[in-house]
Order: sequence, then C-alpha cells, then structure tokens
Amino acid sequence: MGFFDFLKAPDMNEGLKRFSATPGAVLLDVRTRSEYAGGHIPGSRNIPLQEIQKAPSAIPRKDTPLFVYCQSGGRSKQAVSLLQKQGYTNVTNIGGISSYQGKVVRK
Repeated sequence: MGFFDFLKAPDMNEGLKRFSATPGAVLLDVRTRSEYAGGHIPGSRNIPLQEIQKAPSAIPRKDTPLFVYCQSGGRSKQAVSLLQKQGYTNVTNIGGISSYQGKVVRK
C-alpha cells in the first residue's frame, strides 16, 4: 500500500467482483428513489441515504456483507459510516455507478 492510496476512489467494478464472490452479500444503492428508478445495477436494493436509519428493518442481520454504492461515491461513503454506527460489521463502499461498466436496469 502506497502513501497516497487513501486518496484513491473505490473501484466500482472491482467492488462488484468482490460482491459477486461473497455469499449472502447485499448490493445496496443509496441514491434517491428517482435515481434508482432511472437506472441501477441489477440485483441491487435501494435504501436512500436519507432513509438509511431504516436499514435494520430491511437487512436485520448486522453481519450481512453490504456493498454500498451511489452516483459518485460520496453518499456511499456517508452511508457506510452511518451503517457502521448502527452496528453493521461488514460494510464496504464500492463507489459510484458513474464508473460502472455493465448494464443498468430501469424501473
């Protein structure tokens, strides 16, 4: 690990590979409902950052591996911190959908 590695943004596509390889993992989109409806990663669940306090009712097990994304990585970074404060122990910020290279689903 280099001295400036903390400045690197999460690699969305690498994060998705880790998500796919993790049994029982949840891919969590923390963008607004309208952003999610406009296009999201297949298989993701939407809990907007403004509603992140509702996560325990949607994801009751605090040891569930959570892979969190948003548009650019800022909101997902905030969500990871808030989820950890709620007691989630396995939470990863994978960045923003803006760098996603796969297909999106529109709802």
